[in-house]
Amino acid sequence: MPVATSSALPALPTALPPVERRATIPAGFRAGGAAIGIKASGRPDLAIIATLSDEAGRPIPAAAAAVFTPNAFAAAPVRMSRAHLATTGGWAEAIVSTSGSANAATGAAGDADQAEVAGMLAAALGVAVERTLLLSTGVIGTRLPLDLVRPGISGLAPSLAATDAGLEAAAEALRTTDSRTKAATLTLTLPDPDGLAVRSTRVTGIAKGVGMIHPRMATMLAVLLTDATVEPPLLQALLRPAAARTWNQLSVDGDTSTNDTVFVLASGAAGGAPVEAGTAQARDLGLAIEAVARDLARQQAADGEGATTLITCQVSGAVDDAEARAIARAVVSSSLVKAAAHGRDPNWGRVAGAAGNAQLADAAVLEAAGLSRDEAEARGGRAATMDPARLRIAIANHLVFDGPNGGPLTFDRAAARTAMEAPEVLIRLDLGLGDGAGEAFGCDLTEAYVVENSEYTT
Repeated sequence: MPVATSSALPALPTALPPVERRATIPAGFRAGGAAIGIKASGRPDLAIIATLSDEAGRPIPAAAAAVFTPNAFAAAPVRMSRAHLATTGGWAEAIVSTSGSANAATGAAGDADQAEVAGMLAAALGVAVERTLLLSTGVIGTRLPLDLVRPGISGLAPSLAATDAGLEAAAEALRTTDSRTKAATLTLTLPDPDGLAVRSTRVTGIAKGVGMIHPRMATMLAVLLTDATVEPPLLQALLRPAAARTWNQLSVDGDTSTNDTVFVLASGAAGGAPVEAGTAQARDLGLAIEAVARDLARQQAADGEGATTLITCQVSGAVDDAEARAIARAVVSSSLVKAAAHGRDPNWGRVAGAAGNAQLADAAVLEAAGLSRDEAEARGGRAATMDPARLRIAIANHLVFDGPNGGPLTFDRAAARTAMEAPEVLIRLDLGLGDGAGEAFGCDLTEAYVVENSEYTT
């Protein structure tokens, strides 16, 4: 059996700009969070994010874009938010999140409850009902406790602050089983309206979600805010591929939630020139959105329920990027790979088996990621292309399989096990078939995950 001499598969470089893991609120927004008693623990469970008002006291609308779960049991807040965005053409003035009750599978009564919440928010902030967006997370099949939500919204609304602390409080209130808040921010420069100078523009995101997470457009709750000036259609066009390449590459446990939602709101308060499609500014803003999304996805994977290890799978040498993402997604989604990572077992056979079972994403995801509609429909769900004779696999920087040189390698298993003790385990595959590259994020499968989810409602 050949002996491994080096990993020869370094981590893939990224073209995305670096982010800071903190909640820095962009201009034009205010936010806050509070504990109103939905959660039995007494932890914060109500978050509100709203735009600022003009000198006359009228709310300033923000351009809005969203990606929602395709789950057939989509929750009431998902359906209502989708309807509101369709009505306004992509404009919003406030977001409310209730944590502790998903308001999913609650029928007409749940829809009525969600409509009441929208009305409460609109009345408390003086915004139009159809310009409200709604998030809920928690136990499926439970009604929202309106007797708690009503005074909660009226009490929190006056204290919303255009501060980092306000956004951090909102991030804290998004949490359910998360062990920590998740935030990411970066600053870019965009031209002013005269094109003579640059304006500092911020993109910041907060998110929750560490269980019931698996690819299909979005896999958790997230709110991204920017003070760039951009119209809703372009904002949506920037969000969809970013979500497809980041959150759609995130898997904790193989279950797609009923409440998955990503919102992006753009206030225009930085004062920059309008971002136009096809320009360098649109490219830069899209990269910023994707960078924030990617980092939030990594934070979510690392904080997966019961997790002790972030698993990153990077694939190169695929026929194209879509196939690379499919194989990376299959590896991090494998329960056998996740269990091996938890046991610090460099079992490359499980990686190879998962990769060999990979299927491309469905047509909607492929189209969102950049394929034409016809090509996406033709390739959606098909088996990814892989030739074992060309495949190379490295685990935690140890080359373990080299198809072009006979396949299995003799490697230092003890050293590999030690390397897998790190907070992040990198699994690298090169397919030797083309220039396609992609990545996916997951976590190990632990006893703690089983314990937590065996008692979730009791």
